[in-house]
Amino acid sequence: MRVLQLIDSLDAGGAERMAVNIANVLSESVERSYLCATRREGLLKDAIASNVSYLFLDKQRKLDWPAMIKLRRYILKEKIDIIHAHSTSFFMATLMKWLIPGLKIVWHDHYGNSSYLEERKYGVLKLCSRSFSLILSVNSVLETWAKTNLNGDEVAYLPNFAIQETVISQVTELKGVAGKRILCLANLREQKDHHNLLQAFKLVGNHHSDWTLHCVGQDFKDAYSESVYQLVTELDLEEQVFFYGSCPDSSAIIKQADIGVLSSSSEGLPLALLEYGLGQLPIVATNVGDSTSVLPEACREFLVAPNHPEHLAERIMVLISDDYLRETTGKVINQHVLEHFSAMAVNDKLMSYYSQL
Repeated sequence: MRVLQLIDSLDAGGAERMAVNIANVLSESVERSYLCATRREGLLKDAIASNVSYLFLDKQRKLDWPAMIKLRRYILKEKIDIIHAHSTSFFMATLMKWLIPGLKIVWHDHYGNSSYLEERKYGVLKLCSRSFSLILSVNSVLETWAKTNLNGDEVAYLPNFAIQETVISQVTELKGVAGKRILCLANLREQKDHHNLLQAFKLVGNHHSDWTLHCVGQDFKDAYSESVYQLVTELDLEEQVFFYGSCPDSSAIIKQADIGVLSSSSEGLPLALLEYGLGQLPIVATNVGDSTSVLPEACREFLVAPNHPEHLAERIMVLISDDYLRETTGKVINQHVLEHFSAMAVNDKLMSYYSQL
C-alpha cells in the first residue's frame, strides 16, 4: 500500500501538523509513505521523517496545469494507491481522481469553525465529494455534518493525535519568570479569540502581576493580528504578554511553561491541547469542538464557555494559586492523552480504513 498525504502548505497549523504526523507514522506501517505540499512550504518541512518521500508542487493558482501534470506523473511513477487529502487540498485530489480513475481518495476534514457550520460554503466540496471513498472528521459534529451534506461513500471519526518527541531541541527561550508562565499555542486567527484571552489575562494580572502570557503561533499580518496587538496596548500588557510567531520547537516551549490555555470561539479537535497533555501541562480552555474529549472528567472543571473572560481568568487563577493542583492535573491529563490519543491507536484505526478501500 502506497499512501500520499496532500496538504496546501507546511505552515505550523493543526491540519498541517496532522498531515505530517500521519505521513511519519504511516512510514512504519505501509509499503511507502508520501507527503505533498501543493502551495507553500514552511516550518513543518523539517519535521518530515527521512523515510517519507516528499514533493512540493509550488502551485500558483486553482487550476495550475504544470502542477497538475507534475503530481499526476509522480503518482503514476510511484504507483500510489491512496491520496489522503487534508482540508482544502480536496480539489487537487479530485482532479487527480478524474485523471487517474483507479485512485482512492480519502478526505480529512479539519474545519476549525465547527461551531458555525451554518456559515460554511461547501458547493464545490459537495461536488468533489462524489469522488471520495472515505471522509474522515476530527470531531463528531463534523462527522454528522458530512453525513448530512456530502456525498462520500463512507464517513468516519478519526481523532487527532500528537507525537511525543524523543529528542527535544530548544530554539525558543520564553521570557518572564520561570515557574510563572502561561502558554497559548495558537495561530493568530479570529477563531482562536486572543481578545478573550487578553481580557482574561488582564484580570489575572490584577492579582498575580508576576505571571506572564506567551503566545506562540503564526502572525498573518492582517487586521485581526493588528487588533490583538492594539488590545495589548490598550490593556497596558506590553510587559506581561509576549508574541513569538511560528516556532519549530513546541515541545521545548511547553517544557518552559506552567499552564496551557486555549481561548477559542470554535475548534475541531485542538491539537494544541494534545500537545499540552503530552507535556504534562495543566489546561484551561474553552469548551468548543471536541475539547471535552481531551480532558478527563476529573479535569473538566477547567473547561469554560467561549467569550467569557471572567470565567477563563477565574479558572487560570485556581491553578496559579495551587502548585500541587497544577502538577497533579497535568499528570492526569497526560495519562488520558496517552491512552486515548496515541499515534499507535490512531494508526491502527487508519490502517483498517485504508485496507477496506
